Amino acid sequence: MAEMTTVQPQAPAPAPAPAQGKPPLKKKGAQKKKMAKRLIALAVAAAVCLGGGFALHRFLNSGSGDLGEIYAQPASIGSIQSTVSGSGTAKAKESAAITLTQSGTVQEVLVAGGDTVTAGQPLYTIYSQAAEDEVNNARKALTDLQKDMADLQKDVSNLTVRAPFSGKLMDVKDFQTDQDVSKGTPVATIVNDKKLKLTLYFSYAYENSVKKGQAVTVSVPAVMGDFSGYVDDIHKVSYISPEGAVHFEAVIAFDNPGTLTAGMDAAAVLTAADGSKIYPYQNGKTEYYESRTIECKANGPVTAIGNLRNYANVSAGEAILTLGSSTLDTDIRAKQEQLDQAQKKLDEAVKALANFHATAPIDGTVTSCSLVEGQDVKSGDTVIIISNNTTMLVTITVDDRNISYIKPGSYVDLTWNDATYQGLVTSIDMSKAESGQGMTNYPVVLTVDNPDGSLIDGAYLQYSFVTSQSDNCILVPTSAVKYVSDLDGNRQSVVFVQRDERPDDVPELDLPDPMPGEKREYPSEKDGYYPVIVSTGLSDAQNVEITSGLEDGDTVFVNYTVTESGSSW
Repeated sequence: MAEMTTVQPQAPAPAPAPAQGKPPLKKKGAQKKKMAKRLIALAVAAAVCLGGGFALHRFLNSGSGDLGEIYAQPASIGSIQSTVSGSGTAKAKESAAITLTQSGTVQEVLVAGGDTVTAGQPLYTIYSQAAEDEVNNARKALTDLQKDMADLQKDVSNLTVRAPFSGKLMDVKDFQTDQDVSKGTPVATIVNDKKLKLTLYFSYAYENSVKKGQAVTVSVPAVMGDFSGYVDDIHKVSYISPEGAVHFEAVIAFDNPGTLTAGMDAAAVLTAADGSKIYPYQNGKTEYYESRTIECKANGPVTAIGNLRNYANVSAGEAILTLGSSTLDTDIRAKQEQLDQAQKKLDEAVKALANFHATAPIDGTVTSCSLVEGQDVKSGDTVIIISNNTTMLVTITVDDRNISYIKPGSYVDLTWNDATYQGLVTSIDMSKAESGQGMTNYPVVLTVDNPDGSLIDGAYLQYSFVTSQSDNCILVPTSAVKYVSDLDGNRQSVVFVQRDERPDDVPELDLPDPMPGEKREYPSEKDGYYPVIVSTGLSDAQNVEITSGLEDGDTVFVNYTVTESGSSW
C-alpha cells in the first residue's frame, strides 16, 4: 500500500534570531517601504481635507471585521514524536490449497468450513479413474525408460572388453588404435591354467563307488610326478569300448603347479571304500580347467589396447581392449533427461492422486470447503483451503526517507477494528524496491502473533512507527506558528507572544494589512502581542517543538475564537 505519514511539512529554515536587546538593522528595502507608507499617509490626509472623510472612515475600518476574542495558550514543556504511518494487508503465514488435476466424484466429505484440523487428518475421498490411470501410465513410461537406460549403460559397459576370469590369454588377435571393430569380433581365448582337468571313463561296475569330491591321484608321466586331485563331475553317459563294455564319464580336476599344460598324457587312480583301486578304462590327456572365447560386444573404434598378448596372465575384470562411441554419451544424456521428466510426471501424478484421498497438509482452520457428497468435480477445482492463522504476515511499504528508521527485529504498531497488534519486522527486501514519483518504496514484511485468531486473512491494517522523538522540549499548538516574510523577503517562522510592554527586539516583518472585507490574521501590538522569530523542530497534528525563541510559560497567540465576515461598502 502507499505510505502515509503524520510528519508535518517543515517550513523553510528560518533566518537566525536576532541577538537579545538589539533590534535588527533596517536596510534600504525597509527604508523604501517606510517612505511608501508616509506617502500613503499624506494621501489620506489630503482626502480628509477634500471632504472625503466619511469614505476614508469606511476604508480604515472595513478590514477589521468582528474577529471575536483572542485565543492564547502558554508554551509548555513536554514530549513530541515524529511518526510514519500507512497501511498493509494481513495474510496467514502458512496456508495450503488443494486443487484437483482430474475429474471425479465425491464419495465422502469429512470436514466443513471453519473446522480446525491437524496435519495428516483425513479430509475427503473422491473417486477418479482418470487420476489412477495417470499414475499407472506415468509409472509404466518410467519403467520403460529405465529399461532403455539400462540397455544404454550396458552398451557403454560393453565398449570395454574385459577378462571374464583370471587366466592366460591364447590365440590373441591383432588390433590397432582407431581400428573399427564390429560386435562379435573375436579378441582372444582365455584359459584357466591354474587348474587342469582330465576326462576319464569308468565301468558302470564302479558306478556306486565313484562319487563327486572323491580323492584321486593323478600321474603325469612327462614330468614323472603324482598330483592330488578330486572327482569334479560325473556324467552318466554310455561310452562303449571295443570290448563291448559300457562306461560313464568322470571329470578329474587337479591344481597345476605351473609346470603342466594341456595335452599331456595323464592317468588317475581312485580308491574305493574297501581300499581297492579303481582304474579308468584308459588314460587321458590334460585339458585347461576352463576355456572361453572373448568377443567384442559392441561396435566402435579401438581407443586403448591392454595386456593383449599370447600367454599373458590377466586378472578377472581386467580391461584388455577398449572401444569408443560418438553417440552413446549423447544418447545417455538425452535418455537421462527423459527419465527426469518421466519421474517428475510420475511424482505429480502420485501427488494429484493423493489429492483425491486428501489429508490436511498443515495444522490450521478450514477456510474454504466446496465439496458435497455425490458431487462431480473437475480438473482445476480448488476444493479445500486451510490457513494457519496463529501467525500472520503483514506486508507494508516504506519509502527511502523513512526506511532507515526500522530494521529486522524492530516492532511496528498495527491497528485493525479498534484492536492493537505488534508487528515484528521480519524482512526488508531491498531487491524488490519500486521507484516512482521521486521516491523509492521498499516492501517490509511484519510477523504478527495471532493466538486467538482475531486477525483474519485479508484484514486491512494501519501501521505507524516512531522516526524521532524529543523530550523535555518547549511545545506550542501547531496554529501558533505563522510563516511570514521579513522586509527583505526572507521567509520566517513567527510566534506572537504576549508582553506587558513593547520589547526592543521586535523584528520588522512584512505583515499585510487586511483589504476591505478581509479579516485580520494576526494580533496587533495594541492587543499586547509582539512577533518573535522562532526555530522549530518536530511536529505532529497538534503541536510544534520550538527549539529557540520561546521560554516555558510564554503566552502565545493561537487564533481568534470567532471569525465573521467584515462589512463591505
